[in-house]
Amino acid sequence: MADRDRNEQGRAEQARPRDKLGRPLPYGAAGVEPISEEPLSPEATLAYARSLLDDGRPFAAHEALEVRWKSCPEEERALWQGLAQLCVGLTHHARGNAVGAARLVERAAGRLESYAVGSGSTYGLDLSALVECVRSRVRGD
Repeated sequence: MADRDRNEQGRAEQARPRDKLGRPLPYGAAGVEPISEEPLSPEATLAYARSLLDDGRPFAAHEALEVRWKSCPEEERALWQGLAQLCVGLTHHARGNAVGAARLVERAAGRLESYAVGSGSTYGLDLSALVECVRSRVRGD
């Protein structure tokens, strides 16, 4: 499409600014700083995503985790996708979309539960506790 924003390499890349919850703003508006798309180590990715969540930016945390899932070893893909989906669930919750939030959290829970059954590293995360924490937040407990 000729009307899509593209980077120097010609890849589609959103140039519109976004708000804290990832919603596009008009061109020229002041938005939040976009995240880097440079892959980080697993530990650095988790720390970065956590700092974004602490700053009220679940959409950006999702993007940081997505960068990792696109560059991780195949056997870790379910972990990073599940974590990213939890952040999307939190994004939907913050935007007032209760149904979408619950669906994404349950999709993430299934992915993370199946990952936990294998022998893959969780990088110190208690996946069950993490899922329950997000479920609780989405339910409004």
